[in-house]
Amino acid sequence: MGDGIRWLADGDALTGWMTGVVFAREIDAEELAVRMGGAPGAGTEPITGAEVVELDMEIYRPDGRGDGVVRVGEHAGWAFAIEYGDSTGGQRLEEISREGAEAIHYVPVGEHPPATFFYARDGRSMCGFGLCEEAIRWGEEPDLLLPDLVAAGILRPDGKTHCAPEEEDEDDDQDYAALRGRTLAVVEKRFGLSLPPVFLTEARLPAYAVRGTPDMTTEDPDFDAVCAWATVNGYPLPSGRLRLIPGLLRRAYQHAISH
Repeated sequence: MGDGIRWLADGDALTGWMTGVVFAREIDAEELAVRMGGAPGAGTEPITGAEVVELDMEIYRPDGRGDGVVRVGEHAGWAFAIEYGDSTGGQRLEEISREGAEAIHYVPVGEHPPATFFYARDGRSMCGFGLCEEAIRWGEEPDLLLPDLVAAGILRPDGKTHCAPEEEDEDDDQDYAALRGRTLAVVEKRFGLSLPPVFLTEARLPAYAVRGTPDMTTEDPDFDAVCAWATVNGYPLPSGRLRLIPGLLRRAYQHAISH
């Protein structure tokens, strides 16, 4: 199973503006991006999770609709999309799972509201629940994972009562992460999911805009010329990983060459 997914329960392991992960089976990575709202063939050159924050994104706008970006790849028989900003996984899960596909959405929120798991199949929302709140379930088959949750010692057979955790204090953040990890282990085993942490950090993956109007440019055509001018004129050079020119430096450069 490799790295599995239970490590996602540790919020400290998550990076940048990541807001969720979508897994899909029976479609490839680009199709997943398209079903989430991306344009076919519009993926950027592969970038890291750290480089996403260098894209020109507005996470929040007054109308409540910000920009959403995903980096996509494939691993262990599933396509996956790592979500950043105001992404679309929560609204498009049924669309993602249409025509015989399966889709899973994990939202690593926290204690309250809880991190959440959603599962859809063939265009239908099958089941979902909050982690550490598994007694409250929804979907067309809310009890789909109940036998697995009972076998893991998370719920009692009535499906309404949690088993008392052993030697865990539910007021402690680390223990909440441990409890969330137990449920993610159930999801991991049931669906055969795996997402090595490297995909969130240094691995390079193509990125797609799925909501709003983010500027997905990853290389400024004037990068070398602007950097040369900045060096001569004592301006600080761009510190980002992508070959992008910050707005203030570009305006100074354009003002200089126009006079």
